[in-house]
Amino acid sequence: MCIKMICSDLDGTLLPYGEDSVSKEAISLIKAIQDKGILFCPASGRQYTSLKKLFAPVADKCVFLCENGGVIYKDDEVLAKVVMPKDVAFCIANDFLDRSDDKGEVMLSGANTSYLIEKGLGVLNRISEIGNNLVVIKDLDEIKEDIVKVSVYLPDGATKYADHFIDKWQDYNAAIAGPYWIDTTLANKGIGVKNICELLDISLDDVMAFGDNFNDVSMLDGVGMPYIMEGADEKLRIRYPNKAKRPEDILKTLI
Repeated sequence: MCIKMICSDLDGTLLPYGEDSVSKEAISLIKAIQDKGILFCPASGRQYTSLKKLFAPVADKCVFLCENGGVIYKDDEVLAKVVMPKDVAFCIANDFLDRSDDKGEVMLSGANTSYLIEKGLGVLNRISEIGNNLVVIKDLDEIKEDIVKVSVYLPDGATKYADHFIDKWQDYNAAIAGPYWIDTTLANKGIGVKNICELLDISLDDVMAFGDNFNDVSMLDGVGMPYIMEGADEKLRIRYPNKAKRPEDILKTLI
């Protein structure tokens, strides 16, 4: 196997929960693998603007899988976009609002703008901190662009509400995307990686990927060398034989 691209989830994987910047060590290692001709791909539910800032020193040579595969960016251009039917996106958003017991905040994502129905539960500060382009709305009809993802932030914990939403919206890849988020999209990280490989003529067998949560499964299942984080859910640790405490430890072996 000749590794030609490395994809890494961000929150809980390359970026430990509670941290707000990628380590200098990780950036140095990414630069080193880029110098060897290996493409690096941040693969996240985050928006392009946020990801580009986090990886600023190496961003010019990265390809970015944003919004859980809903949008692919390279060189500041959209390479691919998977759009949700707007009526379905609005239906999901309303369902999130109606069935989260007044304990959820809903965010809809365009190609590079987040639209938040703000309820004072903490999302506004969090999204501002990570650097998204953000618009607070009161009505869904204020959104005029295509929607690629609908998310709900649940400060009481996403797993508590999984039964509410995961099965109902499984056709839209509903998945827990961290301690407090459930995401839906017509894409997923697996579709995003496949799109990148087709566009850039890379075999999926020549891709290494790192993840820590259930929204990473489609990506990990599709590549030649998947790694799960040691702190992941037991079901995921059983599913994947390759484990890592940190992606950095594996990247060092490629240099």
